[in-house]
Amino acid sequence: MSNTSERVFSCRGICWVVGVLVGIVAAILITGVWGLIVGVAVAVALALVLQRLFCTDVAAASATGSVSTQDASAAAAGGAATAASGTPAGAAADAEAARAAADAEAARAEAEAAPAAAKAEAEAEAARVAAAAEAAQAKADAEADAALAAMPEPGAKDYDGDGVIEGEAEGTRPEALTAARGGQADDLKLIKGIGPKLEQLCNELGFFHWDQIANWSADEVAWVNANLKGFKGRVSRDNWLEQAKTLAAGGTTEFAQRAEKSGLYDGDKS
Repeated sequence: MSNTSERVFSCRGICWVVGVLVGIVAAILITGVWGLIVGVAVAVALALVLQRLFCTDVAAASATGSVSTQDASAAAAGGAATAASGTPAGAAADAEAARAAADAEAARAEAEAAPAAAKAEAEAEAARVAAAAEAAQAKADAEADAALAAMPEPGAKDYDGDGVIEGEAEGTRPEALTAARGGQADDLKLIKGIGPKLEQLCNELGFFHWDQIANWSADEVAWVNANLKGFKGRVSRDNWLEQAKTLAAGGTTEFAQRAEKSGLYDGDKS
């Protein structure tokens, strides 16, 4: 115990105590790894200097101090090198962490955007499909309407003899009048086959006079035959043209005479 106390309170011991205390103060003042390195270096260097100055065995202290100083310097240099080498590594680690954080943020943003993009794409695809379906339906309807229009009506005939049943498009429409000439129409009922309703229909089509009917061509006769709704084919069936020619020339027909004598249509005269 006494030997230990003597060593502690010897000249060298006191020098080391002082050096350590000063090194601790230096380490506290300088924080971090560099504070520890500087604290150790200061403690060693100060202890050696104090031993050289105040202790008796100067030569031994000097030799030992040189070795210790060299060792301390080497240790300090090694620590400095380690710290220096550690600084770029820390920067690289920070950069890597920053890149990882950026990648994570990008992945999160992409994950959040994916459902919205998928929804928008699905809606656009649905709109395209709906538009295509609507266009296809419209085309099908148009084709069906065209096919229906092209179909001849039940009982329709080829009035113009061109080999095609054309419905109301048979032949050529005759020239029509908007009103009777001089405001007075001929009595079309004097033509056999024309009654009050058919006379009204002829007037609606623009036919008011015998000479109009008398001058119809074969194609015009075909058109009128096809367009007398409810009375189709009556022009040819009852030979309107020949009767109209006779009446237009001032003559009469057997049917016209009977109609006038019997007053068949007197109640329908305007």
